[in-house]
Amino acid sequence: MINLGVIGTGWITSSFVRSAQSTSSYTLRAVYSRSLETAETFASKHASSSSSSSSSFSIKTYTSIADLVNDADIDTVYIASPNILHFTQAKESLTAGKNVILEKPSCSTVDQLDQLFALAQSKKVFLLEAWRHIQEPNFKTLKTAIDTHLGGRASLHSASLHYEQFSSRFDKLLAGELPNIFNLEMGGGALVDLGIYTVAAAIWLFGTPASSRYFPTKLSSGADGGGHLILTYDDNFVVHLSSSKMHNSTAPSEIYSHRGTLSVPTITDVQGVTFWDPRAKKREVLAGEDTAVEKGELNLSAEAREFARIIGERDWEAAGQLEVHSREVLRVVERARRENGLRFPGEE
Repeated sequence: MINLGVIGTGWITSSFVRSAQSTSSYTLRAVYSRSLETAETFASKHASSSSSSSSSFSIKTYTSIADLVNDADIDTVYIASPNILHFTQAKESLTAGKNVILEKPSCSTVDQLDQLFALAQSKKVFLLEAWRHIQEPNFKTLKTAIDTHLGGRASLHSASLHYEQFSSRFDKLLAGELPNIFNLEMGGGALVDLGIYTVAAAIWLFGTPASSRYFPTKLSSGADGGGHLILTYDDNFVVHLSSSKMHNSTAPSEIYSHRGTLSVPTITDVQGVTFWDPRAKKREVLAGEDTAVEKGELNLSAEAREFARIIGERDWEAAGQLEVHSREVLRVVERARRENGLRFPGEE
């Protein structure tokens, strides 16, 4: 059983806690918030789902991160705070000898991420970045189908991955406010919020590109509201990644080969995988709707289950593969930001 402490009380933390508790592998032990009232409300909301709810156990609440990470009852910390705080909070948690599940984007720079992985190794604990989509059953079906239906990576011509979702906070920006997600001082922008999912998917499916170039739409705040990222591979394979928080898109994400086309309606929380055979002119459904995704909830159960397995079995090999992936994703995203002047605090 993983004894969990959480930093952050937003909707993503709620979704993770519910999903984690549904696996029967986690117990929520503690909650941090700057506001004690907020922490207590969150703890009360999730206490009924705790595996320990039938005992005298109560969820602790903290307004000090130092107190939370030094709590002997906690072995793993889940961090879903504003992007710019990830590095310092993960560093503090790892220093205290806790496993860390860190929401994306892990850090602002590869240098910061390298520091965290080195610290985790020295403490013999796990640092796992929360890429929920690459753990989803339907995403795994998509990855397998590249070999079984398209003839493998060498047979691919191109791919187009989308994640474009209108944010209500965009209207706040238009009204003159500065939400964190559109504030470079808080590590914001569409690329690091939604676009990074497409980068993570592309690198998990196709490997690390030889080169990349980002074409952002910059906002009045200086951050990117959306954009197009082109990944180019040595064999002339090209991947087009499109993301936006300024509008919605219903365009599917697709992978192309002369043998056919693989298609998913969304690149995360994947609701179905289909294969189009251009010769037979037939569509084959390879995977239907993922029943793990409930209305209004994210599919985090597969991710939570795999993280519990890695931590419980001390599977350093699997953790190492995820480490390489996290580093390569951040390398592409950091370069794309810097080349377009999308710089966070502390960057020259």
